[in-house]
Amino acid sequence: MAELKVQSLACEYREKLLGTDVKVPRFSWKLDANRRGTTQLAYRIQTAESIHGFDSPSWDSGRIESSQTILVEYGGPEVRSRTRYYYRVKAWDHDGRESEWSLPCWWETGLLSSEEWKADWITPESQAIDPDAPEAFLLRSSFLAKQGIEKARIYATAAGVYELYVNGCRVGEDVLAPGWTSYHDRHQYQTYDVTDLLKNGENGIGILLGDGWYKGELTWLGKRNIYGNRRAALLQLWIQYTDGTEEWVTTDRSWKASTGAIRMSELYAGEIYDAGQERNGWSDAALPDGDWFGIEILPLGYAQLAAQENEPTRVTEILLALSIVRTPAGARVLDMGQNLVGRMRMTLDLPAGAHIRLQHAEVLDKEGNFYTANLRKAKQIVEYMAGEGGKVNYAPHFTFQGFRYVLVEGLEEWSDEQLLEAFTAEVLHTNMQRTGSFECSNPLVNRLQQNIVWGQRGNFLDVPTDCPQRDERLGWTGDAQVFIRTAAFNYHVGPFFTKWLRDLKADQRETGSVPFVVPNALGDYTSPQWGDETYTSSAWGDAVTVCPWTVYLVYGDRRLLEEQYGSMKAWVEFIRAQGNDEHLWNTGFHFGDWLALDAHEGSYFGATPVELVATAYYALSTRILRDAAAVLGKEEDARQYGQLLQGITARFRETFLTADGSMIAATQTANILPLVFGLVEGEDRKQIASDLNELVWKKGCHLDTGFVGTPYLCLALSENGYHGTAMRLLLQESYPSWLYSISKGATTIWEHWDGIKPDGSFWSDDMNSFNHYAYGAIGDWMYRYVAGLDMDETIPAYRKLRIRPGYDGGELTFARASLDSAYGRVSVWWNIMENNIEICTEIPANTSAEIWLPGARLDSMTENGIAIQDAEGILAYTETEEGVLLEAGSGTYRISFSKNADQ
Repeated sequence: MAELKVQSLACEYREKLLGTDVKVPRFSWKLDANRRGTTQLAYRIQTAESIHGFDSPSWDSGRIESSQTILVEYGGPEVRSRTRYYYRVKAWDHDGRESEWSLPCWWETGLLSSEEWKADWITPESQAIDPDAPEAFLLRSSFLAKQGIEKARIYATAAGVYELYVNGCRVGEDVLAPGWTSYHDRHQYQTYDVTDLLKNGENGIGILLGDGWYKGELTWLGKRNIYGNRRAALLQLWIQYTDGTEEWVTTDRSWKASTGAIRMSELYAGEIYDAGQERNGWSDAALPDGDWFGIEILPLGYAQLAAQENEPTRVTEILLALSIVRTPAGARVLDMGQNLVGRMRMTLDLPAGAHIRLQHAEVLDKEGNFYTANLRKAKQIVEYMAGEGGKVNYAPHFTFQGFRYVLVEGLEEWSDEQLLEAFTAEVLHTNMQRTGSFECSNPLVNRLQQNIVWGQRGNFLDVPTDCPQRDERLGWTGDAQVFIRTAAFNYHVGPFFTKWLRDLKADQRETGSVPFVVPNALGDYTSPQWGDETYTSSAWGDAVTVCPWTVYLVYGDRRLLEEQYGSMKAWVEFIRAQGNDEHLWNTGFHFGDWLALDAHEGSYFGATPVELVATAYYALSTRILRDAAAVLGKEEDARQYGQLLQGITARFRETFLTADGSMIAATQTANILPLVFGLVEGEDRKQIASDLNELVWKKGCHLDTGFVGTPYLCLALSENGYHGTAMRLLLQESYPSWLYSISKGATTIWEHWDGIKPDGSFWSDDMNSFNHYAYGAIGDWMYRYVAGLDMDETIPAYRKLRIRPGYDGGELTFARASLDSAYGRVSVWWNIMENNIEICTEIPANTSAEIWLPGARLDSMTENGIAIQDAEGILAYTETEEGVLLEAGSGTYRISFSKNADQ
């Protein structure tokens, strides 16, 4: 009998979770069944406080009759702070197989109560060091540790951004810690295991402290000090000895402060580093610090502190320069071959007094010269001054750049080969796990997929930003909600959006309205041309419902849905209170179909009426709220919001449909939204789908949609009988299209369809990002309707798969996609051969799939050479005029059938 195994254990989505403050953690695991049709019958979980302690477990669930393998709640004794817990799982399946115990995994708690903080928030004395000085602050202390160190943990954070050092060694790999949150309400701290860095006797500890998001310059408005006007650090080191005693080292008045080599480090501006100002050994115990300055204590409190929630920002890849470009203006420029977000590292030998200047840009201009006008006020310049000279290994600390090209000054005598060897790019973003892949027979579409992924990487740096290069880099809510489903395919974004949604909830106003950006660095800003003071917009504020619902759909995270439910409800009630009609949203400011190509000349606002967009999204959020209420067992809310949805839907039809069933606005987006949001049915639906198809072909099979319509355009077509048109749109190479930018050398998704025009000139300098992920939302449709990997949304987390290969769209000869889902690897691969179509699919244990094969016939269908009717794991099969529908249990299947004349 094949063996049943439990593997891929995770606690709160992570394999090893250090320093959490979740008091009731949740466990997940995957089954390796090696047999088709496997489902879990029961499970058993044990926890222990040592890896060898399972003989006397701290909690034993006993055998639980359940098929659940994701986010199973801990049910043991109340967890304690600063404690590592080990856990293991075994399972039984419906064939009577019992697994061995899994390999143990662990999670470790941090500080579970704000009352456990003993440290002070410290900053340099203002009389000695100007609080507004651009230099990074150095904070240091020393302490004695006795023999027999068993374990040591540092719990630390900053009002600003920080790096931590112990005995001259950098602690951890995190960049720009503690990340960006709504600091007044939620301020993350980090936990570090420093056991191996401490030594018996004297030890030194240091904190490098910059402005970051807390105090530094943010937004195109040049705002500073948004969260506070003083940088500060908070740290406490806990040491446990083998004799059972423990010791605390904390930030307090005994610490010393100074400045060093970092003369300036800002998110937008870049960094200036003067090696002649280095404080060698500054975090060592033996450093004489008599010339260092004293410390002030700031009353910042502890109630807002929370343990790290998402993965930290880290260097995730290192890229070598592709080539050297010599511009017509005479500059020497490194071409990294990829528009990325991160920093440059230089590893070289410099003479005394050398001064290197690196300027970063996304593109070269029409003539091939270095172009930075689209950065607006963001400088993106890094300067390094060598001091006495010697070997250098340097990358900036508290900044990041969005770039492909790097203009190098100060090394004019160096050869191109020397430059290429001296510089590498370090890619920075939240250290998410890669989960999805997509590939097809068209190389341009494959490049599009790469651009989607690179756009996500560049803009998922702790928050989902709109762009990573200009003086903005903000968590625009509209961009996040249209892209989240695509994002959740390419990467595991459960922790990422858990953190961001908690900030959204914290920044949501008492009225229920949602700010444009989260964290809300704009405050109550509104542009004069917007002419309104609601500081919110449909499609943007709807992130409050769309994002938690998507996290629930993809990961089955019911807890987050429940946590965000009040926020979701407040948003719907806010909309309901606008104007005089509770079923129509026709008041206030809205971005509408932002940047649509059907906008009037000189305007960013698309031609689709904003009240149509607003009411459609009102219906979408109400639908989501109704469904969330049903999931959470809130029956009365589900009933009430179901009735509200019926009223909105009826009013939408009365207001925005003509007597013949067409939309009042002849724009693509006006026809897209009612189709994908379920606002029309029957003959009206057929009419609107036909109208949409006609509008696309009137444009020569081109789109003219903006931020609201683009994500759903191909979905609306494929779901309503026009999959061939959707495929033609995907494969369209001329402007405007997804592939047009690739013909212009794009390696990320652009903000504008014509960021670079056919003649090589640019769209307006004031808003022309070449790394703007929103239009990459086409990825969701590619994975679901081209490759054919989808799920039944009534059963979340891909528990019930919908496999629908998109070979009937024409032109492509193969496509494949894979996803590491909560239950295991899912994959679909289809290939059109001369006379046959072949489908390969993986369905993980404890799941099943509905496989729809358009145009197929049972009499020619086999699975791995066996008639489909006799294949193991095929639970049911049905043939209709349109094709064959199969029901399959878990396993790997290879299905082939004869191609008909239309395929």
